[in-house]
Amino acid sequence: MTPPRSARLETIIGRTDRLIAQGTKTSALFTRWRLAIFLIGLICTVTLYKLNWYHSGNLSLALFLIIFIAVAAYHNKVETQIHRLRQWKQIKQAHLARIALDWGKIPTRSTNGPNAHPYAADLDLFGPHSLTHLLDTTISDQGRERLHGWLLNQPPLPAEWRRRHALVKELTARPLLRDRLTLDAKLTGDQEINGKRLAAVIEHRLGLPHLNTILVIQTLLALTTIGLGLATLFGLLPGYWMFSFAAYVVIYFMTDQGEELLEHAVGLHHETERLATVLGSIERYAAQRETTLASTWTNLIGTVSPTQQLKDAARTLHAISIKAHPLVHLTINAIGPWDLWFLRRLIHTQDRIQQALPQWLDALAEIEAASALATFAYLHPDYIWPTPLVVADGQQEHPPTLRASRLAHPLLPPGPRIANDVQLAELGSIYLITGSNMSGKSTFLRTIGINLCLAQAGGPVCAGSFEWTWNRLACCIRVDDSLDAGLSFFYAEVKRLKTILDATKERTLPPVLFLIDEIFKGTNNRERLIGSQAYITALSKGRGFGLVSTHDLELADLEQAIPRLRNAHFQETVSDGALTFDYQLRPGPCPTTNALRIMELEGLPISPSHHNRAQ
Repeated sequence: MTPPRSARLETIIGRTDRLIAQGTKTSALFTRWRLAIFLIGLICTVTLYKLNWYHSGNLSLALFLIIFIAVAAYHNKVETQIHRLRQWKQIKQAHLARIALDWGKIPTRSTNGPNAHPYAADLDLFGPHSLTHLLDTTISDQGRERLHGWLLNQPPLPAEWRRRHALVKELTARPLLRDRLTLDAKLTGDQEINGKRLAAVIEHRLGLPHLNTILVIQTLLALTTIGLGLATLFGLLPGYWMFSFAAYVVIYFMTDQGEELLEHAVGLHHETERLATVLGSIERYAAQRETTLASTWTNLIGTVSPTQQLKDAARTLHAISIKAHPLVHLTINAIGPWDLWFLRRLIHTQDRIQQALPQWLDALAEIEAASALATFAYLHPDYIWPTPLVVADGQQEHPPTLRASRLAHPLLPPGPRIANDVQLAELGSIYLITGSNMSGKSTFLRTIGINLCLAQAGGPVCAGSFEWTWNRLACCIRVDDSLDAGLSFFYAEVKRLKTILDATKERTLPPVLFLIDEIFKGTNNRERLIGSQAYITALSKGRGFGLVSTHDLELADLEQAIPRLRNAHFQETVSDGALTFDYQLRPGPCPTTNALRIMELEGLPISPSHHNRAQ
């Protein structure tokens, strides 16, 4: 029997801890050896010099220096390996935290969702304890944006979804490759790869007219200055070198790119090296086998290999970034035209990779987003792959459908979360959900929405089975009033509901799956009932289907007027003076209410005439 993911991760973490402990002991031993070699070498060398055995002293100095450098080099390798193991352990610990929903130990980025979106805020896609908080293992800004785009821009084209889904499934079975990409990025820095900054540098041309001519002149002047300076040093010529050097300095300051070149280059070589390392890992994997990843890589990259070209670019940017150290920079440029030489190399680099770089970044973003969903699938082997109800050419062969069994919320811990079934078929199908406060209506709506979002992104879902047709998802679950926009809660709710109703009138787009919680809760009972009846009736006639929850039990009578509307409910039980909920969806309207009972249990006064009813 295969051990659960958490047990396997704990085994890996334990093994890594032992390797780190062994490496730390070895490192401490090398530290003592280095000190001993230094002291013994110092004593031996000084003693030999004091005995006037200069040749032996020089030999001793050279011998101990070689030994010290060799030991130091091996010590550095041990320290590098320890650092690598610690980063590997952090990756595995983050996976363990994702399984346990230990939010404080899951790496997070301060990412806010879009202000106006049909379902992002309603389904907790962004922010702390959100879906992206759980999913996001990307290593670049473009990878993060691609993952967000898959979650926000739905439904995708069927052909695109099939390719994306195949890539996610393939990467699910490649945990070592996925974690290797994260490790390669983390070893050179904790910040994400900023592909936009690199692209901006490559696209920005630093024009210097007659660069080649100026470079030749400056090189000749530098060589002349060095030659004349040596002649002066050995007393062969007077100080003629000052004239060539003066001409060199004048041209240098006339052609200095100054802060513009500095802003482009400083620190960017680290980004470029990381990008080259990560793309190199993908490239080596793609070259070894015929897979979906290999075909995706080839289609996006083309025939130009990015690894070596990015390494060359990193070396060039590293050389230019010496401008960040003014004294060293001036000294090197006083000897030769360092800036001009590497400016020329930067321009050649721009010419070589300007067209290809966007393709490389796009390929990396695609693989990162798929890798994030694949990690989610790998860490939850009990989740299933959803089944889209489409035929080969992408045309729907079924009426609009959402059919799922044992559907549960992936952001809730496995122990307490409750699974339910849902089945919606045909346009105009509506579940009218009634139930008591805290009985689970809102969570059930979010459960459907977040799993549909995962399915249409190409990932797995928290269910026993899941079949669906392509849908536009629209929610009215979490509505906030906006003081800046001058909107009251009720008006904000009305605008959101109007947007959903308008979406159901679009005939050229996929149907709408709507999830509406506590319809018209921002107004009084009488007007809420009238408005809800009219609105739900209009929804049933549009190009959509979905769920509407309400506290108004009178709306249950709509089942008689709307053919495809079905009542369902959640309910509570009272035991030992306390309310308990089983969060199970049941057919029919809710037979009980609990608002008065909750008020009574919390010590609030209720009318005597209603006391027995609360009981």
